[in-house]
Amino acid sequence: MDQYPAFIVSRVFEIGTLNDWRTLVSYYGLDRIVEVCKQMRYIDEVSLAFITTISNTNPADYRCFVTKQ
Repeated sequence: MDQYPAFIVSRVFEIGTLNDWRTLVSYYGLDRIVEVCKQMRYIDEVSLAFITTISNTNPADYRCFVTKQ
């Protein structure tokens, strides 16, 4: 899980359950998940809204938000 965190985070966002999300947060921590998400090229709108809401961050800080526009 340490080799490809972006892949794992994206899969949990796309097809994961709430228990998968809790496991992800307990393993990586919210700060690391946010940093991984900020570098991802694509996150769907619902997942982006979710991660920005729970981490209290600005969507403009995320690469996927900037490149989409």
